[in-house]
Amino acid sequence: MALVVGSNRHGRFGPVVADWLLGRIRGRDDLVAEVVDVAETALPMSLEPTPEATAALSGITPKLARADAFVILTPEYNHSFPAGLKNLVDWHFTEWQAKPVALVSYGGLSGGLRAAEHLRQVFAELHAVTVRDTVSFHNAGTAFDDRGVLRDPSGPNAAAKTMLDQLAWWGRALREARHRRPYGG
Repeated sequence: MALVVGSNRHGRFGPVVADWLLGRIRGRDDLVAEVVDVAETALPMSLEPTPEATAALSGITPKLARADAFVILTPEYNHSFPAGLKNLVDWHFTEWQAKPVALVSYGGLSGGLRAAEHLRQVFAELHAVTVRDTVSFHNAGTAFDDRGVLRDPSGPNAAAKTMLDQLAWWGRALREARHRRPYGG
């Protein structure tokens, strides 16, 4: 699976949540994560396949293509998800098709849930399947201590287990289906 860290703001909180989530994934024998970090790639804003764009995508596209499933980690900016994440999503199409996407969000009072709901619409258009359960962190900055450890892990750990169980099931089922009969979209 690919874990897409969707924030590229200076001082971002995403790596804290990503480290926590990677800890949940490492404890499983049915998922192996590769990280794709929006902040580590300078994607052009125009969707023109220039040599610069091809070079920028060379480290990302293969990870997305070989993934059988995705977790998208997104903050909520202005009631939606970040432009850098949308740019990364839009540079790809077949890489998302007939694959499951789990959503983890964080933010203030809404916990990033509005961003997650917008992403569901985007991934439906890309022929991806979003899993029902999500993980969200309301007032995320107060949920973790200064070392990045959850103050009360019981709720998030249970939510992550449910979400990752669904992702693993869908990932296996859709991989088998794609092998038996390639997706025609």
